Amino acid sequence: MPSVFLKTYGCQMNERDSEQVARQLLDRGYRRAASEKEADVILLNTCSVRDLAEQKALRKMSNLRALRKKNPGVVLGFLGCMAQRRGEDLRNDLQGLDLVVGTQKFHRVADLVEEAREARLKGHPRFVSEVGEEEGSERTIRDHTLAPRQVTAFVSVMQGCDMHCSFCIVPTTRGKERSRPIGEIVGEVRGLVEQGVKEVTLLGQIVNMYGRREIPALHGKTAFVQLLEELEKVEGLERLRFTSPHPRGMKEDLIGCYGRLTKLCEHLHLPVQSGSDRILKQMGRGYTAEQYRNIIEKVRQACPGVGLTTDVIVGYPGETEEDFQATRQLMEEIEFDNGFIFRYSPREGTRAAEETGKEVPERIKEKWNQELLDLLDQQVAVSSKKRIGTLTEILVEGPSKTNA
Repeated sequence: MPSVFLKTYGCQMNERDSEQVARQLLDRGYRRAASEKEADVILLNTCSVRDLAEQKALRKMSNLRALRKKNPGVVLGFLGCMAQRRGEDLRNDLQGLDLVVGTQKFHRVADLVEEAREARLKGHPRFVSEVGEEEGSERTIRDHTLAPRQVTAFVSVMQGCDMHCSFCIVPTTRGKERSRPIGEIVGEVRGLVEQGVKEVTLLGQIVNMYGRREIPALHGKTAFVQLLEELEKVEGLERLRFTSPHPRGMKEDLIGCYGRLTKLCEHLHLPVQSGSDRILKQMGRGYTAEQYRNIIEKVRQACPGVGLTTDVIVGYPGETEEDFQATRQLMEEIEFDNGFIFRYSPREGTRAAEETGKEVPERIKEKWNQELLDLLDQQVAVSSKKRIGTLTEILVEGPSKTNA
């Protein structure tokens, strides 16, 4: 029985894609290898959001080639966003690579792995690559590989992004927005509940833009709100989350869900990226800092005590100390419960990467990054203290891997 080792870099969407790939291979008779050294097939599902993520995957694959000294038949492959972005160029970067599969071909991985493995076992290895677009690919990520007693699951509701923020490579790596039918998603969730799942997280590059091309508004409700309402009716489902939304998609009907849908968790992760209107405009985000503040105020009115988290980029090309202080001020005012701070990383093919001569020095990026991390630490401490003495319903998933 051949074995496969699958390592995932990046976001929850990548984790969900890896789960789909694992299911395919298990159905073909493969088993999961405990380590790379034991595997007949090694697949790295990659991320391109930042250069660091790509470099990690490239270094990892470079090191993995040494395994061929003991196992000449081992198949090595890249999947996902970096595979989509760089395609066959990866063969030139890494000799001995067998497989490159893009983001719209995950449902073909099992066939392609077997093709590459057969060639290598016969002593005539050849490079297999599939990175083209495929209509309907958004409907192929629906199989799950649940661990015993697993109570949470990711469900992909759409693929792609049409927002084209100036710093972001996702529209290139994931393609145009495509959404699955509501009934198909509800059926998948029902199947998960039957297997013991209690909490589902809906995934999409811009999840609250779900269905805006395919599903018309109904009684003033967007497609995403229609989906949430249908999932609210699923018996046995106890908790519902979604990630990641865009401020432009936080309409009144969605905000209202926080006050009336009992299964929707009291949490919103809403990336702000910057508190400077000048930088937000250059990023192409489509909202101002004040509009973002208004959204947060309305969400808190609909759901007092809601947990709020965000993403922030520091060191965007041309960003000044004044711009940074505007971001810091916004964070101080909103008092997030947590967040992720990223130093800007240029991505080839994006508009921001063409802003030559406006680069912020790395030492300034690091300084701003640390300042906001320190601020978040303070805010998390304050938020945690406020919860002392309160009673909160939680979902027990299992022992902690780090604190057990």
